[in-house]
Amino acid sequence: MRYTIVILTILITLFSCENQSRVPKSNLESLQADRLIIQNKVDSLNTQLKAIENAISKLDTVKKLQKVTVFSTKDTIFKHYISLQGMIASDKNAILRPEMGGTIQRILVKEGQRVSKGQTLVQLDASSFNDKLVELKTQLSLAKTTYERQERLWNQKIGSEMQYLNAKTQKEGLENSLNSLSTQIRKMKIRAPFSGIIDAIIPKVGELTSPQSSVIRLINLNKVYLEADVPETYLTSIKKGTPVLIDFISINKQVSAKIDEIGNYINPDNRSFRIKIQLSNKDHSIKPNLLADLKINDFSAKGVVLPSYLIQMNQKGEQYVYSIKKDSLKARVVKRILDLGKEYNNKVLITDGLKANESIVLEGGKFVKDGDEVEVTK
Repeated sequence: MRYTIVILTILITLFSCENQSRVPKSNLESLQADRLIIQNKVDSLNTQLKAIENAISKLDTVKKLQKVTVFSTKDTIFKHYISLQGMIASDKNAILRPEMGGTIQRILVKEGQRVSKGQTLVQLDASSFNDKLVELKTQLSLAKTTYERQERLWNQKIGSEMQYLNAKTQKEGLENSLNSLSTQIRKMKIRAPFSGIIDAIIPKVGELTSPQSSVIRLINLNKVYLEADVPETYLTSIKKGTPVLIDFISINKQVSAKIDEIGNYINPDNRSFRIKIQLSNKDHSIKPNLLADLKINDFSAKGVVLPSYLIQMNQKGEQYVYSIKKDSLKARVVKRILDLGKEYNNKVLITDGLKANESIVLEGGKFVKDGDEVEVTK
């Protein structure tokens, strides 16, 4: 290359000197004649220059080759993920309400307290029911005594059947009333339907409540589940047991899990189906309604995986990379046409065109062409 620059410099100098010695002509025919003379000289010099470059090429043993770096391909597991967002829910997250209306007499727990299933949490004022209960018990005691006497007399064929039946009916009616009143009294207590933690107590002692009034929020966070809506296009690629990576950004927690349930209903509003993932939550760090980022592994395969930035495209739309072929002491690049599979996170699965343990051009591939001799550097 340096010899070419020297020859061109001499040529320009000659033209410059000759032009300076000549007086510009204004005659067209003279100018055209001068141009033909100069053109012939240029052609002659180009022929000589080419001959000199060929001679230099044969004699110059030190060639300047394009430097490239390479890496060796290997079989690896390629994983493709679907990114979605889901929300935490819990089956044991309940708002407790009284079955009957009444005034709150006592609140027997505090917020944050752990309670057991069946434990009484709130007592409503049942004094009117208790007074009536005492009265009913007295009436029932008398009715039982009357019935027992009438029964003995009837068994001895003394008295009328009507008296016996009236006594029996009265006793049974009072027993039913007593049972009904006892049930009403039990409904004046709010009990824990499951073991958990008192998250919130809404009213205060002395306030009036009704079956529509929220009184206590009870939560058990030992087990929670995550729900997410998946586009229907993935219906065939997502199944029960499909691996999922879950990232709770708010609490800086990552969890690996599997899909436990897949919905059988396509929501017509967003063309999606619902999945559910059960999660263990012994430290109670995962809260209901917490948002989570999901990565569902919908595709996995073993094969050669390349960074997507290495893959080039020719005018025919073919995807290719350059590999290195060594013969004796020389290294040349070879164009390899590829068939591409799925792409994820800037990595592409190669389905055809490459095998494991091949040397692929990493850096410098943009500056070479098929068959070029190159210098491989580390």
